[in-house]
Amino acid sequence: MSDFRPIDRTTGFLLPPSVDEWLPERHLARFVVEVIDRLDLSSMTRAYRGSGSASYHPALLLGLLVYGYATGVFSSRKIERATYDSVAFRYIAANSHPDHDTLATFRRRFLKRIEGLFVEMLMLAREMGLLKLGTVALDGTKIHAHASRHSALSYEHAAKLEAQLRQEVAELLALAESEDRADVPDGLSIPEELAIRQERLARIGAAKAKLEAHAKARYEREHAEHAAKLAAREAREKITGKKPSGKPPEPPTAASGPSDQVNLTDEESRIMKVAGGGFEQCYNAPAVVAADSLLVVAQDVVQEANDKRQIMPMIEHLTALPEALGRAEHVLADNGYFSEANVNGCAAAGIVPLISLGRGKHHPGWKARFKDAPPACGNPTPLQAMMHRLATPEGKRWHALRKQIPEPVFGIIKSVMGFRQFSLRGLKKVKGEWNLVTLAWNVRRTFAMLPA
Repeated sequence: MSDFRPIDRTTGFLLPPSVDEWLPERHLARFVVEVIDRLDLSSMTRAYRGSGSASYHPALLLGLLVYGYATGVFSSRKIERATYDSVAFRYIAANSHPDHDTLATFRRRFLKRIEGLFVEMLMLAREMGLLKLGTVALDGTKIHAHASRHSALSYEHAAKLEAQLRQEVAELLALAESEDRADVPDGLSIPEELAIRQERLARIGAAKAKLEAHAKARYEREHAEHAAKLAAREAREKITGKKPSGKPPEPPTAASGPSDQVNLTDEESRIMKVAGGGFEQCYNAPAVVAADSLLVVAQDVVQEANDKRQIMPMIEHLTALPEALGRAEHVLADNGYFSEANVNGCAAAGIVPLISLGRGKHHPGWKARFKDAPPACGNPTPLQAMMHRLATPEGKRWHALRKQIPEPVFGIIKSVMGFRQFSLRGLKKVKGEWNLVTLAWNVRRTFAMLPA
């Protein structure tokens, strides 16, 4: 007598099967459907003309995308295949199978409208009692662009290639005008070779023009900063009556530098230093995370690797949130965001900053950890008030949590959800995709916080 269970793949169902019965009652796919049903998708549904064959409802396509991003399936082709292979995807798709082109077109077409759903998801989390702003932490992570750094072209190398191609064009033209056709190698088509080089020259010319435009924008920004530094230096000299020590700041240059680069695949991405060493073609993706829930409450994508300029735009995102979500009271950030102007900006926005003043020592002694804070000075500036706050036991406790709030979110998004590279190209589209990623994270995190 066999102890094995029988294998039977041919017996049909007595009644039509229901995919609803094959999915556990507590499952992320069910929660995604419930959340999508509570979001306002009227702007999407109105965008359909209603002509031709019936379309898939935006709720179904959005549900597939959100669940896909929440579980590490980002490719529209893989999502289409999962509607056949995965019970969860079948449940969301209601046993239908939208093709990959439909999914990719929907994502590309409605990225801007999906951005508005990010705040709606936060409102749902607030209604469930899972979101409280209060203390938030800001950090950023580098995410690879959909382009290789080997596709980057420097201004110096572009000039060399341009000179080489112009010389080759002149040689080919001279060969075409030559009366001795014996000099033409077998298989060489002069018109084809000329067309190839003219196309390359046009691409290099466009790349150089973009680099020159970037240099001009950089010069305008740095020129204003240089003027401000000179004015501050002169003001300090008038107050003290002494010439400031050190050399005056160097004026910026308007010309493109030889190392200025543009990527021919995704020109809006930048080469950035990544964790672990080395440089990659990336975007910088900052996010503000609520301390109590680890929900992302504000996010963006920028081209600058430096974080100094990112804190005030993120504060503006925070203050623009609906009043029903509450208000952020404290913001934690690492030393990359520190400057006196940033501290003053946070204070002006009514948010108490706790920004690291420098890299802390590893394994400090107990005397340093439990040292009493110095007395607060009278009528302190925002910077002096923050420095005193960081020296208090409560400030040290909050400062110790700085890495424990945003870092797990980035770690799960990259290592568990597997999102390490954007699927789309261009800053505008990348912003929309990062919004979709953080929306999927918030859905996943909200589901994890619900009582069993």
